[in-house]
Amino acid sequence: MITLDHITVSFGRRILDNISAGIAEGRITAVMGPNGCGKTTLLRCIGGLLEPTGGQVFIDGQRVQDFSARALAQKVAFVRQQAQTDFEFSAFETVLMGRNPYQKRLQNESQADWDIVEQCMRQTGTWHLRMAKPHEMSGGELQRVMIARALAQQTPVLLMDEPVSNLDIAHQLEIMRLLRETDKSVVIVIHDLNLALQFCDDLLLFHDGQLLYSGLVAGGLIPENILKVYGVKTHMAEGRIIFDY
Repeated sequence: MITLDHITVSFGRRILDNISAGIAEGRITAVMGPNGCGKTTLLRCIGGLLEPTGGQVFIDGQRVQDFSARALAQKVAFVRQQAQTDFEFSAFETVLMGRNPYQKRLQNESQADWDIVEQCMRQTGTWHLRMAKPHEMSGGELQRVMIARALAQQTPVLLMDEPVSNLDIAHQLEIMRLLRETDKSVVIVIHDLNLALQFCDDLLLFHDGQLLYSGLVAGGLIPENILKVYGVKTHMAEGRIIFDY
């Protein structure tokens, strides 16, 4: 269970304004809203990468700031918006880094670690890329490798910042189906309204740094909210959101 308790973040201007919500265990929660509304900032606060100006984030009743780096890495995995690495590690070595929070100092990876890496790479369709270096992969391929690394970390919480934006339609569906099959608490920044409607359980919908809606995704992605947040008119047809041009 993740609890957001009056989260406020300011960088010269207020990015998040007094956000309070609960994120349920074992469900997929979509974080949505226009660019610049604080979605990535919220994920960074949950992941302990940014301390809020005001308020607290709790995971299972404990303040995020009170976790050690190692303990937090065993709780939360983070897939960043832009998949990138500054080192020429192979894809297999990159995914293997997801096992680091469980390694003691100077300890080598075990066969169990290697098996976990293979499983996660097969799940994300990247096993055939295991020897590839970053410059040998497309942006979408590297993104799936980073998703595999987060899965290999085997944390109960998975934070994902636009993880499917660089993927083709087939791989978007593949990754979203994979997330539905996990028992993790997934918090995902996503822009595709229909993907969110199809695959996510809950929704945090932001507008101008404030939380406009918190609840079931189907109850939040309604024409009135979409018009207010995105400034576009829509209607529902056969369970899908249709844009009015």
